[in-house]
Amino acid sequence: MTTTVNQRLVKIILPNILGFERIAMASSASFAKMYGFSAERIEDIKTIVAEAVLNAMQHGNKGREDTAVVVTIGFKDNAIHVEVADHGDGITDVLPKPDIENIMNNQDPIIGFGVFLIQELADEVQFNLDAESGHRLKIVVKKDRA
Repeated sequence: MTTTVNQRLVKIILPNILGFERIAMASSASFAKMYGFSAERIEDIKTIVAEAVLNAMQHGNKGREDTAVVVTIGFKDNAIHVEVADHGDGITDVLPKPDIENIMNNQDPIIGFGVFLIQELADEVQFNLDAESGHRLKIVVKKDRA
């Protein structure tokens, strides 16, 4: 039996335990480095992946250790494509842009800051609701940011 492998795609299945997001971060950084991304873009990718996985663990899977987060990282069209899947219902409300100054002064909660960071650092972000398997977040990070 022969299995076809996409050599530009990595899939990671993480237990829903805080700390395991670091595996996805390190993997995405190594992947981006292999494809010649700048140090600055690699840091963006690490932040994006960490925030997406943490949101999936905490909000999507609601901290349940009997669930997993699936992270798929691929390279296509001069960009890193990341998909993060969890068992949640997805984002149903549009989150307001956080007030950084109020957050820094402990006047506002940090709610929504991760989504804000993802949207600011990525070139494309798409939230999907997949009724069969949970929520999927698709992110594109271009090698050269416009």
